[in-house]
Amino acid sequence: MNHQSDPVVAHTTHAAHTARSAAGAPLPHESAELHVSGEARYTDDIPELHGTLHAALGLSRHAHARIVSLDLRRVREAPGVVAVLSAADIPGENNCGPVVHDDPVLASGEVQYLGQPVFAVIATSHDLARRAAALAASDDVVRYEPLEAVLSIAQAKALQHYVLPPLRLSRGEPAARIVAAPHRIAGTFEAGGQEQFYLEGQVAYALPEEQDGMLVYSSTQHPSEMQQVVAHLLGWPAHRVACECRRMGGGFGGKESQSALFACVAALAAHKTGRPVKLRADRDDDFMITGKRHDALYTYEAGFDDAGRLLGTRVEIALRAGYSADLSGAVATRAVCHFDNAYYLSDVEIVALCCKTNTQSNTAFRGFGGPQGALVMEVMLDAIAKQLNRDPLDVRLANYYGIGERDITPYGQRVGDNVLAPLTGDLLASSRYAERRDSLAAYNRTSAVLKRGIAITPVKFGISFNVPHLNQAGALVHVYRDGSVLVNHGGTEMGQGLNTKVAQVVAGTFGLPLARVRVSAADTAKVANTSATAASTGSDLNGKAAEDAALTIRARLATLAAAEYGGTPDAVTFEDGAVRANGVSITFAQFVELAYMKRVQLWSDGFYATPKVHWDARTLTGHPFYYFAYGAAVSEVVVDTLTGEWKLVRADVLHDAGRSINPAIDMGQVEGAFIQGMGWLTTEELWWDGNGRLMTHSPSTYKIPAVSDTPAVFNVQLYRNENAEPTIFGSKAVGEPPLLLPFSVFLAIRDAIGAAVPEAREAAPLRAPATPEAILDALDALRASAAASAQSPTLAPAAGNAASGHAAVPAAARNVKMDG
Repeated sequence: MNHQSDPVVAHTTHAAHTARSAAGAPLPHESAELHVSGEARYTDDIPELHGTLHAALGLSRHAHARIVSLDLRRVREAPGVVAVLSAADIPGENNCGPVVHDDPVLASGEVQYLGQPVFAVIATSHDLARRAAALAASDDVVRYEPLEAVLSIAQAKALQHYVLPPLRLSRGEPAARIVAAPHRIAGTFEAGGQEQFYLEGQVAYALPEEQDGMLVYSSTQHPSEMQQVVAHLLGWPAHRVACECRRMGGGFGGKESQSALFACVAALAAHKTGRPVKLRADRDDDFMITGKRHDALYTYEAGFDDAGRLLGTRVEIALRAGYSADLSGAVATRAVCHFDNAYYLSDVEIVALCCKTNTQSNTAFRGFGGPQGALVMEVMLDAIAKQLNRDPLDVRLANYYGIGERDITPYGQRVGDNVLAPLTGDLLASSRYAERRDSLAAYNRTSAVLKRGIAITPVKFGISFNVPHLNQAGALVHVYRDGSVLVNHGGTEMGQGLNTKVAQVVAGTFGLPLARVRVSAADTAKVANTSATAASTGSDLNGKAAEDAALTIRARLATLAAAEYGGTPDAVTFEDGAVRANGVSITFAQFVELAYMKRVQLWSDGFYATPKVHWDARTLTGHPFYYFAYGAAVSEVVVDTLTGEWKLVRADVLHDAGRSINPAIDMGQVEGAFIQGMGWLTTEELWWDGNGRLMTHSPSTYKIPAVSDTPAVFNVQLYRNENAEPTIFGSKAVGEPPLLLPFSVFLAIRDAIGAAVPEAREAAPLRAPATPEAILDALDALRASAAASAQSPTLAPAAGNAASGHAAVPAAARNVKMDG
């Protein structure tokens, strides 16, 4: 393996790349020109058929209430209204929950969060539908009897309200090891949620077809699931429903399960009216209805030695699930499996709670629980370093996974492809970490108001669905008589470049230029029973399936070439747009025409199932990941200690993408994930008022990172490290893992806060997101703690920062009250 951190910039242009190197070339996104010109067609851009109607949703105005009466006469009489539908109009199952059937499409009898859809209006225009739906706020339309609402994680924990049973993973004797350790730490931490904020909002367009069929165009990461929930809603077999998605304007997990409600309402309305129906949620409604990244409340404790090496660790991760289960069980499982991040834990206990609250049902978000699991580990290690007065880097290196005895995860999987040490070494050298840390210390000694901070954090991220049966994919490849190729696969394109990579794989298999391969829309009528495009598996699964189909066709062509020109099929080559056998060279197009005349099958299906993955959901042990992706980042910030404002000055990122199929696309994914993760930890704050109303529900109140938030110095490189497992082209996933790299930004801010109070004996009690208010709160708390310690030198630091003692981290909760 080549373990060099080479820049991704190629030394040749794309025109110079031959067909044989289509896979591995930094080629443009297949829809790049369409994106720039505005010609790319999204679901809302599909030309509307004559007679198309528009739907809008009437939303609950209470977080928790019983529906006393539902009188929709005023709504039906509103201008342009054709129909108004409620739960009573659903002929099949009133549910869009992906796992547990606890998530009604339209509320019936009770509402469980403010913004829950109660009825649907179908009108002649989008505007008229929305105006009529707004009548949901009137007491004479919907009357409620308010019920007690649970609005916070802490409140749900106190009441033991969970949507699923607690998860508990334990190894060794962590409690005993903590008590016996030379040093101990205990504390709490909280991290907020995050809105997916896809540029294209939730939208579905349903067209009734002959023989009671339904075609649903949906902006979704999971067309097969949309097919299933629509079929269940209508009480139909699945073969009467087809779902298609050409592309999404972003998904980030928010369109994995939560596109179902919109697809179901559009299909129900189309079925009831017999006319095409489009449902496009306005941004405010999208915010109010859909779930976010799970926010988390942590309680942790650890025992460690003089080097900061963890001897025993316990953590409770309490997640806000919202009012229904959705995907919270899988999110919590991945959080449990990523608490270790890059570090070996000999004795550990991890508890995860899916807390039921009367808020939006939280769902998938890029990283899918992995960031929530790993973040608290990094926060804890920084606190340990502060207590020992050591560089946090030294503590991290002391705990890194090693080779041999220190390479088994808490869930029992061996970290067999570990490149953490060499990757970190390369980044430390290229970023000049040690030199800059010394320079920042000198700067902070002379700067009274502005303080600089620096941090380095690694990532080890497991790749595969943690539900084993989802690790499968199918594809169809058609070779036409002129030598052009059409590919259809089960993945969905959301801007991440999946279709480009799959096309490159097929082009490389046939030795064709990329222009000769086209990828069509994801369509359940072509490839059935697909998994969601999620868990960073899109290229791994669909690329392998497409390759399987292309290799089948190529083998048929090679057999024909050997029969026609002599030699063996193994000696036939496909490169530079030609087929070569026994000294004969013929263009691919000419040879395909010959194959057609010889009645050789020129299309094939392909299938791929990820090997090795298995999981015991009862014991939380197994081999849940096919491989690990690695990375590390160094971030430097400057903080204004008077205002709490801050700026990312420089970021150095090195990420393991294996042998990249498309380095240009992978670089974009790493850069985008870093900035998106930075937004989660610093600017993107979700908050609800005392009535359960989400107050940050639009671009005016919810701040995602802007171009100005990108650091002036942003050094991003791909780490050259061909995958030890036989993945497609030897590549590794890049969708989710880099989102954990900006942990370094959050901890650099905490480092800068600490520089403002150098006499403090513990790390700054900074919550995430680190907004200016949070930074000022942390400064105030750290100064108060330092002052108290100065007055009482023997006083132990307060719990929640770096306290010695033993925190109460409960084992799997007993006598749990299960709701929902």
